[in-house]
Amino acid sequence: MREEYGHDSLTEDSVDPNPIEQFRIWFKQAMDQNVTEPNAMSLATVDENGQPWQRSVLLKAYDNNGFVFYTNYDSRKGQQLAQNPKTCVLFPWIQLERQVIVTGSVERVSTAESLKYFASRPFGSRLGAWVSQQSSVVSSRSILLAKFEEMKNKFKDGEVPLPSFWGGYRIVPETIEFWMGGKSRIHDRIFYTKQDDGSWKIERLSP
Repeated sequence: MREEYGHDSLTEDSVDPNPIEQFRIWFKQAMDQNVTEPNAMSLATVDENGQPWQRSVLLKAYDNNGFVFYTNYDSRKGQQLAQNPKTCVLFPWIQLERQVIVTGSVERVSTAESLKYFASRPFGSRLGAWVSQQSSVVSSRSILLAKFEEMKNKFKDGEVPLPSFWGGYRIVPETIEFWMGGKSRIHDRIFYTKQDDGSWKIERLSP
């Protein structure tokens, strides 16, 4: 299986000096071209034995402060981030022959920010946050469905409180790489590194 890339190119002069603005441009293009789940990103964490783990999560907000996603704090990823608050995420926009890779530290967002997002979720999604003890062993799906019905009855008035174990994380970027496929595997890789003064250093990496 082999696909020839190279429908476009990326140069140091063509990118925005601010990688968040460059991400905004690419993210909008991904949405405009109907990429499936353009906000899906592969999130990497490392456990106490140095074993890497990955899973897909959904980007829910981003700005110059970082990239935000939400999850159960007691989940495997939450426990690993508590031990080692560093991560790498990958946006795999293969349809556009593009990838974005972000590395950085991770911090929890404020309770107010988590509450604002939680309140915007559909009723079923808010119930789901209460139902799942994420990453824990469960003996059958029927137990989860029974718990869901229990929560639906408990919060039947529609007011679902924010669980204390659920909320957002912000990835504070230290490096951001924009990858674009090129002909004959001569890919374009533009690499931003955050400097101590808050500016970004831009370099080209060999494919």
